[in-house]
Amino acid sequence: MADTDRPAPQLGLAFVPTLAPERLRALATATEAAGLDELWVWEDCFKQSGIASATAALAWTTSLRVGIGLLPVPLRNVALTAMELATLERMFPGRLVAGVGHGVQEWMRQTGTRAASPLTLLREYTTALRSLLAGERVTVSGRYVQLDDVALDWPPSPPPPLMLGGSGPRSLDLTAELGDGTLLAAALTVDQVAEVGALLVRTRGAGHPLVATVIVATGPRAQERVDAEVTVWGAKPGHGVGVGGDAARVAAEVRAFADAGATSVVFQPVEDEPDLDGWISFLGREVAPLVRG
Repeated sequence: MADTDRPAPQLGLAFVPTLAPERLRALATATEAAGLDELWVWEDCFKQSGIASATAALAWTTSLRVGIGLLPVPLRNVALTAMELATLERMFPGRLVAGVGHGVQEWMRQTGTRAASPLTLLREYTTALRSLLAGERVTVSGRYVQLDDVALDWPPSPPPPLMLGGSGPRSLDLTAELGDGTLLAAALTVDQVAEVGALLVRTRGAGHPLVATVIVATGPRAQERVDAEVTVWGAKPGHGVGVGGDAARVAAEVRAFADAGATSVVFQPVEDEPDLDGWISFLGREVAPLVRG
């Protein structure tokens, strides 16, 4: 049953790394012009830099929140990440949402950075990163994170929200414990999001931010195009992943994700979307009013 008292989710656009970096400016400004709340950029190996993409998107827009989903911690020294996030937050206060996570383990292997215990690394890293962003002087000698009397000269006040990504039960427990919110992988069903939402409520209580992504298409062959796209992201068509259809159909799916616990719903285009500007306008001008109303 729908929770009619639940507030409407934040609505955003996923700038997926299958899109060339030079397309970011047009899509970021279109997202803001369409009245969507957020833009989420990715850092996937070996495609695009999350920090570089977020910096550019923040500079090209004026009010849009920009999330980084997510920075793979094995690739990044925690002091460097703290410096970069602090700089962005001070330059664009209140508009950055930071995100960190394990990274794809095969990619970490390729770069020689794969950790024997990703959970231990993420715990050590998140704890140190949060302390650095809070302006603390940090000395730590962990299994993976070592810092000796490190403090930022320009810590942000307040620091940006620090979201954690995860999928398995132990990772999700960690995101609930240490994160200001949880980032979910793409290509999940409403039922899968509801399972995560229930777990987070048990662990953290109500109100823990949860960001879910939904693959969306409209126009001719919309659901067929969505079904073809979800296979790219490891899901099977016909199992409730993604939505194709008109504004009412898409808005109903977004409300279902919100009822499942998602506080932000991020729209992801199909790779063969012929008119991204029109698609963004459709989301902002037709779908968003139905969700918010």
